[in-house]
Formats: sequence, structure tokens, C-alpha cells
Amino acid sequence: MRVKSKWNVKDKTHTVAEVGGALAAIAWKMAQNALLNMENHQFQTETQVQRIEIIAEFLCFTIHVLDRMTIDRFTDEDRQTFITELALKSAKNIKDNKREYLGPGEYQQEFIDMLNARMDEYAEFPFSEEEGPSFPMKRYFGDFVTKLFGERYQRWVTDQIIDIEVPDMYRTLKTAVKNLFM
Repeated sequence: MRVKSKWNVKDKTHTVAEVGGALAAIAWKMAQNALLNMENHQFQTETQVQRIEIIAEFLCFTIHVLDRMTIDRFTDEDRQTFITELALKSAKNIKDNKREYLGPGEYQQEFIDMLNARMDEYAEFPFSEEEGPSFPMKRYFGDFVTKLFGERYQRWVTDQIIDIEVPDMYRTLKTAVKNLFM
């Protein structure tokens, strides 16, 4: 997947929050693209809300992976700023989309709560800078997405996540992180 991951103004120092905001936009686009790719591979969704919930799982996974990829680049304070920016921008996108289909609700806080839980859960799995998320981490993520797609696709969604979606996402994230931190 190709995404815009270079700054328009070269030779300008960007804040941690700006980098987090840019990566949040990339994460959103990647999550949408992964869902579309899965639908193009015959994993059909039934409702817009189901699509948004699948995108939310992709966002949680992507934010965790970004945290693992960038942890050595930040002080504790900058890391908190970075993750907060990623989380808030992603939560706003989820909230805006759910409101459109479900009306008012606490969608932003629901996403933040889910993200906090997923961050803790994914932290238990190995991760390497070169290979990215470990097989058990990808499987765990795939199981969350499988539940959202439903029983009909139970046997194949996790395989699609492990073999296609996560490797594509990780390649894109490696390029984006490299470009945005230059």
C-alpha cells in the first residue's frame, strides 16, 4: 500500500505531536485499505458499524506496533505525547464515523478503553524491529478481527491477517516512520 509519508516543508523540525498526527492519518488510511482488501477477498461485512469496529481493531493493533517501532526514539514524556496524539486522532475518527450511523454516544471513550486494553494485551507478545509483530501477536490480532467478521469466515480471516494484511501494514509503517522521522 502506498501512503503519503513525507513532509511538504523540508528542513523543518516537526513536533512529536505532528508526527503522531501524521501517523494517525496513515493508520486510518491503512485500516480502511486493509478492510477494503479483505472485502475484495470475499470477506464480506454486513453493516457500516461492523466496518467501523473492524477498523477500530486495526487501529489498536497499528498504534501498538507504532509504539513498539518508535519507543527508542522518545523520552518518556515524548512517547506519551506521541501515543496520546495517535490515540486521540484515531478515537475522533471512530467517534465521527459511529455518530453518523448510530447517533450520539461515548464512542471516543469506548475506543480509548479498547485501545488501552489492547496495548496491554499486545505488550505480552514478542516484537522485532526487523520482522515486526511476532506470529502469536498477529494470530491474537487476527482472532479479534475474526470475531467481528463472524462465524462464516472463522477459518480464514486470521490467515488473511497473518499472511497478507499485517505484512503489508508493517512494510508501509516502516517506510512511513523512516520518512516522517527524517
